[in-house]
Amino acid sequence: MTTLTTHPLRKVLNDEAHARPPIAIPSPARLSTLSLLFDADDSPQRAAIAALLQRLGLPLPDPHCAHHTAVAGDLTIRWALHTEFVRYTFILAGDCVDPFERTALDRLPKDWLASLPGQLMVAMHAALLPAAQEAPAGDISQRWFGGHDLIGAEIGEGNGVAYTDLLLHPDTHLAEGFSRYVVIDRAMGAAQSGRMLQRLFEMETYRMLALLALPEAKRQAPEIGRLGTQLRSVTQRMAEQSETDARLLDELSDLSAQGEQLIAESQYRFAAARAYYKLVERRITELRESRLSGLQPFREFMERRLAPAMETCETAAQRQERLMARLQRSTALLRTRVEVVHEAQNRGLLASMNKRAALQLRLQETVEGLSVGVLTYYAVSLLSYLFKAGKAIGVPLNTELATGLSVPLIALGVWWGMRRVKRTLLH
Repeated sequence: MTTLTTHPLRKVLNDEAHARPPIAIPSPARLSTLSLLFDADDSPQRAAIAALLQRLGLPLPDPHCAHHTAVAGDLTIRWALHTEFVRYTFILAGDCVDPFERTALDRLPKDWLASLPGQLMVAMHAALLPAAQEAPAGDISQRWFGGHDLIGAEIGEGNGVAYTDLLLHPDTHLAEGFSRYVVIDRAMGAAQSGRMLQRLFEMETYRMLALLALPEAKRQAPEIGRLGTQLRSVTQRMAEQSETDARLLDELSDLSAQGEQLIAESQYRFAAARAYYKLVERRITELRESRLSGLQPFREFMERRLAPAMETCETAAQRQERLMARLQRSTALLRTRVEVVHEAQNRGLLASMNKRAALQLRLQETVEGLSVGVLTYYAVSLLSYLFKAGKAIGVPLNTELATGLSVPLIALGVWWGMRRVKRTLLH
């Protein structure tokens, strides 16, 4: 057998195609799902599911897994860990007179529910009913949705029907209430029912997570407007040249820092909102819905209610980008103007230095001439003493004539010596 070297992520990537698979859910059944946001540390989430399974006497999950399914009699527990949230789904098989009065959560320890780590974002109950319990939408609304207008459609190419009002209904487990879904299994079967319910749950979860960006977009809208107004003021003063460039540059730097802060605070949230919105659209497509007379289908509801919110977030992100682009252009323009001014100042400084250098050269040449005269004078004086000493010892010499004749020779020698020294220093 030939041994091949496999990539260390081969199995992980292969198993990713089978991550979080839907499970078969025969009707009738009651389902409850909870989605909680958490910080970067997911260890409390892993500890919470381990504590529940331990109390129910079930095997503990792999400490590194991202999803787990456990069965305790007629109760099925599904746990899925995502990037920023964890989702619990509890499935209770069997019929019930009122599926929203006695839910799957009643089978869980109350203290465990109260101690769940994270911030609850999505809480839903769903009832999966057989075709025999199908009723007109108006009756379903009166019975389980308080008479509210329903959102619903045939799903799975007509094999099922899903209803909801996306409102929060009173519940004993949560003061703010739970959302509700009623799904009729006309001919879906357990496997398709499981897929459809998972898509409905994910659609609602991703919708809520996408909307997390909306408050941030609304909060930043006036801030972006304020920065834009200040930028216009700076650019106007740049054109009028009413203030020093250094002060204008400081203001632009401060505006850039504030703009970068806004982007840092919202970049992840806006990017996540775009990703979640795409998932919502994908899950709606996977429902393969068809319109029910008198009801707003899921896609139409999302286009009317969720799409404007996402456009608001996208507009805020685009305004951030345009603001930063304007800041960069204004800063570059001002820096260019400052550089031009500096170049003009440097040219003036160089011209002044050249003029001073020329004056220094002329002064140096004058000093060199004086130096030749001074050195010649001292040399001639010394030589005259030598001539006088020679005459004193009897040398027939006219000292005045000899001194006079030596002056040009000594001056020429001194000049030639200084030129040679200067040439040596320059080279």
